Amino acid sequence: MIDKIKEHIAEVEKFTTQAKEDIENFRIKYLGRNGLLNEFFAEFRNVPNEQKKEFGQTINKLKTVAQEKVNALKEALENKAEEKGVYGDLTRPAQPIEIGARHPISLVKDQITEIFARIGFNVSEGPEIEDDWHNFTALNLPEYHPARDMQDTFFIQTNPDILLRTHTSSVQVRYMENNQPPIRTISPGRVYRNEAISARSHCFFHQIEGLYIDKDVSFADLKQTLQHFTKEMFGKSKIRLRPSYFPFTEPSAEVDVYWGLETETDYKITKGTGWLEIMGCGMVDPNVLENCGIDSKEYSGFAFGMGIDRIAMLLYQIGDIRLLSENDVRFLEQFKSAL
Repeated sequence: MIDKIKEHIAEVEKFTTQAKEDIENFRIKYLGRNGLLNEFFAEFRNVPNEQKKEFGQTINKLKTVAQEKVNALKEALENKAEEKGVYGDLTRPAQPIEIGARHPISLVKDQITEIFARIGFNVSEGPEIEDDWHNFTALNLPEYHPARDMQDTFFIQTNPDILLRTHTSSVQVRYMENNQPPIRTISPGRVYRNEAISARSHCFFHQIEGLYIDKDVSFADLKQTLQHFTKEMFGKSKIRLRPSYFPFTEPSAEVDVYWGLETETDYKITKGTGWLEIMGCGMVDPNVLENCGIDSKEYSGFAFGMGIDRIAMLLYQIGDIRLLSENDVRFLEQFKSAL
């Protein structure tokens, strides 16, 4: 009897079909009220005691194999029917496709890059982990220079000569070391400063800096370039340059754009003046040119730099800089229309 049950187990394991009726007949044959399993269980009382254990285990195995076979065949049949329902009807509406959104930082960076690309600026990039020379010394900031305190720097503890760059000016140094004038490049990227994180500041943010070096470059060229940029970026061409100080430019200036006072928001972001600071700029210091192997008697140039995060917050009315780095889908989905 045990051998007979084992034959049925082998038969069950080999059984296959794609017809619903055959699956049901198979189920009734083995698992039905009058099926073979019940017949075998009824024979249990007639089995010798020494064979009862093996007999019971064999019957249970047949029951398990038969039930699993029925479930597997039914599942395969249902999957096939579902697939046919989804792909078989060509008139069925398509599944909606989720459209992603570009990050506001990327949107603003690309917009700025495109504006300057139209007037001949290429894009240069460099490492975020820098050495002291490219980040400070070559930019007219020798060791112990007090202006270094303007930038709270992340230094590598095991090597104080290695740090996280505090500005993308280091990229410009590398570019000048490897290219001869005329030079016209912008350097976008992420920078790091050891600052407290709040709604208005972060320990990392994004900058885009520009550099133009050629013969007879003047401050008037700088002003005209920045005026073109503000007109293209903000639709506003009225700017002013206030004297300022940067170690790597001389003279240096802060650039304000006249934003206007048309709405309550305008009053808030300009503090009631109508003017909004957007970047710093100046003529490249001759020492910087010489440090990078460029003859300062033959060439001159200007440089400028702005915070991408700041401009993104301005354009999209974002009140908290932390939103730009938290990857909140609810926040990012708002920029789908800005693709």
